[in-house]
Amino acid sequence: MSLLDKLRNGLVVSCQPVDGGPMDTPEIVAAMAKAALAGGAAGLRIEGVGNLQAVRSIVSVPIIGIVKRDAPETPVRITPRVADALELVEAGADIVAFDATDRPRQDSRENVLAAVLRSGALAMADCATVEDAQFAHAAGVAILGTTLSGYTKETAGQGEAPDLELVRDFSTFGSFVMAEGRYITPALASAAMQAGADCVTVGSAITRPEHVTGWFCEALKARDPL
Repeated sequence: MSLLDKLRNGLVVSCQPVDGGPMDTPEIVAAMAKAALAGGAAGLRIEGVGNLQAVRSIVSVPIIGIVKRDAPETPVRITPRVADALELVEAGADIVAFDATDRPRQDSRENVLAAVLRSGALAMADCATVEDAQFAHAAGVAILGTTLSGYTKETAGQGEAPDLELVRDFSTFGSFVMAEGRYITPALASAAMQAGADCVTVGSAITRPEHVTGWFCEALKARDPL
């Protein structure tokens, strides 16, 4: 069975704790990954080489690897360098996700993608627009992800709901479509599949208790007075 077949119609859990938070250690990320698999996840999305190594050593399911970097000269954060992509493959990533937007960064999106493809790993394009997906599809990317919709200057201000319309648009390309970004309930994940996604990635709602706790606290504060 191919990697994509293993992911198809399934859930990918993004095990990315809050940066610098109490759960931000490779050991805890690995425990999160095992817990996600116990719940039925088909695959994992893991940030950072150290975290990836810790998870790869204990699981056999497909892993999507990323590296996040913050640099003042570019808004691109997800696997911005060729070296990042190659380190992820060496650490055991089956799939490398990279920022596929047309924004300046240290290494071009074309060069990052070429490095992934040369390594033998599959590539996932984290996209914000249909134009991003058009580039990625033509360049040989295996997975088109809606990951960055709402997180770029061009797409900001779309609200808190996931971009189901972009899922529908991506489904017309004939590629494997990953719905990702603000899927915080099972109902929204199901809606993504109905919109044409092949798989759904969920992160904060599962692996960031700080965020989920905040949602509950805000809801309580906003309740109507008796």
